[in-house]
Amino acid sequence: MAMKLVVVGAGGRMGRRIVALAVESKRFEIVGAVDKADHPDTGKDIGVLAGTEKLNVPLCASWPTGAQVAIDFSLPEAATKTVEHCAANGISLVIGTTGLTSAQQEALKVAARKVPIVYSTNMGVGMNVLFALVGKAAAMLGEDYDIEIVEQHHRFKKDAPSGSAMTLAQNICKATNRPYPDCLIHGRSGKEALRKKGEIGMHAVRAGDITGVHSVIYSTLGETITLNHTAHSRDVFVHGALRAAEWLQGKPASLYSMADVLGIK
Repeated sequence: MAMKLVVVGAGGRMGRRIVALAVESKRFEIVGAVDKADHPDTGKDIGVLAGTEKLNVPLCASWPTGAQVAIDFSLPEAATKTVEHCAANGISLVIGTTGLTSAQQEALKVAARKVPIVYSTNMGVGMNVLFALVGKAAAMLGEDYDIEIVEQHHRFKKDAPSGSAMTLAQNICKATNRPYPDCLIHGRSGKEALRKKGEIGMHAVRAGDITGVHSVIYSTLGETITLNHTAHSRDVFVHGALRAAEWLQGKPASLYSMADVLGIK
């Protein structure tokens, strides 16, 4: 039986792809398409907006009844309402919105006592494999290797560094006992900008329509190793989110990660 799905942020680029690929999969029934009340496409059929069949589901600010799962790729300021609504109404939640504050992340943990939630800064399968590898590589290479993280995204992305870049840094720090976030250096400038031992350089590129490129550079005198992930389209994140939504079916209330969904240890 198809899962009853609400897409939050449905009027955005990611939201429309979630709708289109959910319909294409035939494993979901779109029962709600939520976005801000003043969205210019409010009232229009979300299926038509997404370039698929007419679904008789309008883009609107209100939530439908009867939803089983929600996927939220909206903005941080909208995430709190999503989390509260899902917890109050027993709706499972997949949230890929980045840039959440520490208070919002704490609210996720509280809500996860009532409903199952998958939260990840990146829903891509390959990216989550990279998350699992970067700390292990850093620990194996040792202290003589300098570490730099470079992330590239499209010109419209608001937060920097990306949530995925911060997750890469967190995993490296955890594996190497570096103090997070104190060891992070966000870009460099000036005449006295020599790198310090143990620091991790963070660099954010915003240009054109780059979907997402994350590189972790490990370099010492004599050699360099680079671990890299490139997203070719937003669909890679959508497929991961839909996979997570299916995986949540029947799961007990808890806060899960994409590593849990994918069985990554």
